[in-house]
Amino acid sequence: MTGLDRGGRGAAGDGPLLLGVRHHGPGSARAVRAALDAARPQVVLIEGPPEADALIPLAAEEDMRPPVALLAHAVDEPGRSAFWPLAEFSPEWVAIRWAVRHEVPARFIDLPATYSLAWGRSEGPDEGAAGDGEGSGADADAESGAGAGAGAGADAESSAGGPAADADVRIDPLAVLAETAGYDDAERWWEDVVEHRGIGEGDAFAPFAALEEAMGALREAYGTGGHERDLVREAYMRLQVRAAQREFGAEVAVVCGAWHVPALRRKTAVAADRALLKGLPKVKADMTWVPWTHRRLSRVSGYGAGIDSPGWYGHLFAAPDRPVERWMTKVAGLLREEDRIVSSAHVIEAVRLAETLAAMRGRPLPGLGETTDAVRAVMCEGSDVPLALVHDRLVVGDVLGEVPQAAPAVPLQRDLGRAQRRLRLKPEALERELELDLRKETDAGRSRLLHRLRLLGIGWGEPAVSRGSTGTFRETWRLCWEPELSVRVAEAGVWGTTVLAAATAKAEADALGAQALADVTGLAERCLLAELPEALPVVMRVLADRAALDTDVGHLAQALPALVRSLRYGDVRGTGTGALAGVAAGLAERIFVGLPPACAALDADAAEEMRRHVDAVHGAVGLLGDVPGPGHRDLRGRWQSVLRVLSVRDTVSGVIRGRAVRLLLDDGELGQDEAARLMGLVLSPGTPPGDAAAWIEGFVGGGSGGGMLLVHDERLLGLVDAWLTGVPGEAFTDVLPLLRRTFSAYEPGVRRTLGELVRRGPGERGGVTAAGSGIPGFGADLDPARAEAVLPVLRLLLGLDGPARAGRAEEDIDNDLAGVAG
Repeated sequence: MTGLDRGGRGAAGDGPLLLGVRHHGPGSARAVRAALDAARPQVVLIEGPPEADALIPLAAEEDMRPPVALLAHAVDEPGRSAFWPLAEFSPEWVAIRWAVRHEVPARFIDLPATYSLAWGRSEGPDEGAAGDGEGSGADADAESGAGAGAGAGADAESSAGGPAADADVRIDPLAVLAETAGYDDAERWWEDVVEHRGIGEGDAFAPFAALEEAMGALREAYGTGGHERDLVREAYMRLQVRAAQREFGAEVAVVCGAWHVPALRRKTAVAADRALLKGLPKVKADMTWVPWTHRRLSRVSGYGAGIDSPGWYGHLFAAPDRPVERWMTKVAGLLREEDRIVSSAHVIEAVRLAETLAAMRGRPLPGLGETTDAVRAVMCEGSDVPLALVHDRLVVGDVLGEVPQAAPAVPLQRDLGRAQRRLRLKPEALERELELDLRKETDAGRSRLLHRLRLLGIGWGEPAVSRGSTGTFRETWRLCWEPELSVRVAEAGVWGTTVLAAATAKAEADALGAQALADVTGLAERCLLAELPEALPVVMRVLADRAALDTDVGHLAQALPALVRSLRYGDVRGTGTGALAGVAAGLAERIFVGLPPACAALDADAAEEMRRHVDAVHGAVGLLGDVPGPGHRDLRGRWQSVLRVLSVRDTVSGVIRGRAVRLLLDDGELGQDEAARLMGLVLSPGTPPGDAAAWIEGFVGGGSGGGMLLVHDERLLGLVDAWLTGVPGEAFTDVLPLLRRTFSAYEPGVRRTLGELVRRGPGERGGVTAAGSGIPGFGADLDPARAEAVLPVLRLLLGLDGPARAGRAEEDIDNDLAGVAG
C-alpha cells in the first residue's frame, strides 16, 4: 500500500494529492510538510514557472537562505520581468526543501514565463495588462491583498510595479470565508482556523480537504472570480499533472493556491486544455534566483506579496513551542538594545496580558493583535513610538536572503558580485551610512563602484552630506539593497559584461543623447567620479560642441559649476583634467562677456534666478582660480570687473546689484566705506521702496550670512534702520513680504541680536544714521525748517485732509523692524 493510500487520500480522492495552500502562510507550510511526510509521494508538483526546474537543486545549497525569489526576464528586454518570492514559511519553499531532502523529483507546473511575459507585452493598457510600459507581470493573479495571497494567486510579482489592472474586480477568497464565519478581519480568521490549529494531531489531510470544499463552493458562486487568466494557467497545470501521472503513477502531490484546487480536480478533455494554450505569444526568457527581503514581502504593490507581517509569520513558523513567550523575549531584547528599561517582569506581564486578551476576544491563542496590544501597554507604556520600532524591526523585519554563487546570472551581475567581495561591500536590506576616505585605495574603489552603478541606474547607494568634515576627500553614502535592483542589473547588462565597460558605454550614449549643456557638464563630473577615462574624451568632445553653440548665459552659468567641481575632484582622485580646465576657462570668459547684458530689464522672478547664477559663477571662479593652469589667475580679476559693472548699472535689478556689492565686499575688493556709500545711495528717498528692498535682499539675503554682517557692522544696520523708518506707510505694506523673506532666513540667534540692537536705538548702540554719517550727498544734520516747508505740497499731492503724517511713531517703526527681523 502506498503512502498516498495510507494517508486515506483525504484531499485527493482517486486523483493526485492536491494540497491547496495560502502563499506565504506558515500554517499552510506546516500542513504541507505534515501531508508530504504522511503521503511520501514519488513526485512533487509546485505552482511556479517550469523554466525554474533546473534551479530547484540549488535550494539544497548551504548558501541558499530565504527569503529569495525566482526572477524571470525577457532576454531581449530585461526590464520586462517578474518575480516569484519565497520565504522560509512559504508552502512552496517547504515543498521544494522536502523534495530535495528526500531525493524526490520536484517540478513547477504553472504557465511558463516565456508565455506570461509575452502575454503582458502583447496587451494594450486597456486590456488588463499589468505593465506600465516598463514591464509586465508574469500572471494576472498578482496578489492584491491578504486574501488574494491566501490561496488565490500564483504569487508572481511584476516589475511593472503592482497588481494587474483588473485586480479591483477579483474576489478575495479569505475575505468571503471570514465574513461567512462572522469575522470582520480576514487575517484574524486565518490565524484562528489555520495558524493556531495544531498540525499533526489527527488527519494530516483534513485542512486541505476543508479548504478544497470551501474553494469549490466559492468558485461555484463566483466562477473565476475575475481571474480570467486562470483558465489558461489551470489548463496548463492540468496537462502537467496528467504528464506526471503517466510518468510516476498515482503517487503525485500538487502544491498550489487553494483557489486552483477545484479547477485541477475537475475532469476536462486534453484537447480542450490544449486549445486554450494554442497561439499564445512567446518571448525568450531567462530565470535565476535572487535575494529577497521581508520588507518587500510586506508590500502589496510593487514586488511585494501582500503579507502584512512577514517577521511575525517567520517567527510562528520557526518557533518550536511557546511562540508568544519567545516573541515577547525578542521584543524585550530589541527594546533593551534601544536603551529602554525592560525587565523579565515586563515579559511575564506582557505574556499574561496577551493571553487574557485572547480569552476575552474568544480566540484560541494570542495573535499579532493581542501581542501588539500587550507590548504597547506593558513594555511601551502606552506609547506608539517604540511600538513603531517593534513593528519595523520585528513584525516586518529587514531580513535579506542569500543565493549561492552557482546560481545563473548575467555576466554583469557576476562582475558586480566579484567587485562587492573584493571591496568588502556586502549588500544589506537595512539602510546604513558608509563613510569613505578617498585617500585610501579600498574606499576609493568603493566610491568608483557606487558612482558607476548610479550612472547605470542601479541606485544601491545615494550620496549624503558628510558629517564632521567638509574636505573633498570625504564621501558619505546611504546604502540600501532593494530586490528590484537585480532587475536594474539585468537591464544594464545590455551595455556591457563588466561594470566598467557598461558604465563607459552608458556614459557615451548619454552624452550623445543629451539635450542641455548642463546635462553634459554633469555627465562629465560623473565620469570623473566614476573614473571612466575612455568615456571622458567622448563627453568632452560633445561638451565643447554644445558650449560653442549655446548662447544662453543662464545655461552657461549652470554648466560652469559642475565643470569646476570636476576639476577639484580630479585633483583629489588623481585623474587627468587638462581638457576640462580649458573648457571651463573658455566657458567662464563667455559668461563674463554675456552676463551684464543678460541682467538688464528682468522681472522679479528672472532676477532672482539670475542672482542664483551669479552666486554659482562666483563660487566656481573662486575654485577655478586655485586650479593650476594658464590664465586661471586672471579669471578672478575679470570676474571682479564684471561684478563692479553689475553693482552700479541702473538697468540691472536691485537684487543683482545688491548681491554684486556684497560679493565684492566679501572678497575685499570693496571697502566698508564704499559699500556704505552705495547702500546709502540706493536707500535714499529718490529710490522706489520696492527697488531698495530688492537691493537689501541681494545684499544681506539669500543665505549669504548677511545677518552677521549687519550685527557686526552697525553702520550698515543704521542705514537699513534709517531707510526702513522713513518708508511711507503705504509703501511699507508693499515691501514687507520681501523684507520678511530676507530677514526670516537668518538664524534665530541672529534675529534676536538684530532685534535687540534695533530696540536700543542708534544712540545706545553707538551706530549712526545716514543723515549723520557724513556720507556724501547727505547733510550733517536734519534741517526741520526745510523739511516743514514741503509738507503743504505733500498734503496736496497725497490728498490728505488731516494733518500730514511725516513719519510714524518711533515705537511703531521699531516694532515693525523688530517684526521683520523676527
